[in-house]
Parts: sequence; structure tokens; C-alpha cells
Amino acid sequence: MTDTPAPAAKDNLFGVCAAIGEDFGFDPIWLRVGFAVALLFSLEAVLATYAALGLVVLVSRLIAPSRKPAAAPAVAATFAMPEEPLRRAA
Repeated sequence: MTDTPAPAAKDNLFGVCAAIGEDFGFDPIWLRVGFAVALLFSLEAVLATYAALGLVVLVSRLIAPSRKPAAAPAVAATFAMPEEPLRRAA
């Protein structure tokens, strides 16, 4: 399974699908596709389900916030340029 970069906050509507995908370990696009297909059948049911899932995500985030590990400091030596001077073409 490939890791896709998380979409920007402006690309999410409340982040419900992204949060559920993160919690259960799957790509949230599949949940979004499921909601899109379900919209063809019942707008009210999809909106009610999305709102209910949004409340579940909100409560779960308030009760047990995710603890992401702190980012490791960048190692400057890894990206350092070699100390040999550049030679100019004569």
C-alpha cells in the first residue's frame, strides 16, 4: 500500500474521511468514492452518515488525541556539499 501525502486543510470538508482513513490505515479516497456513489441514491442518508461520522471523529479526537512523534532534527552533514572547490574551465 502506498502512502499518499495528506491533502491540504483547504482540500478537506471537516477532514472526516481523512481522519477515518488515518485511524483504520487505508487511503481515504476509497471512503470519498463510496460517499460519492451513495450520493446518487440518497442525499439525506449520506449527509446524516457524514455528520454522524464527523461527531464520532470529533469525540474520539477529544478523548484520545493522536500523539505523533516529534520530527527528527535534520542532519546538515547529510546534505553538505563536498569541500573540494569547483574548478573553472579554462
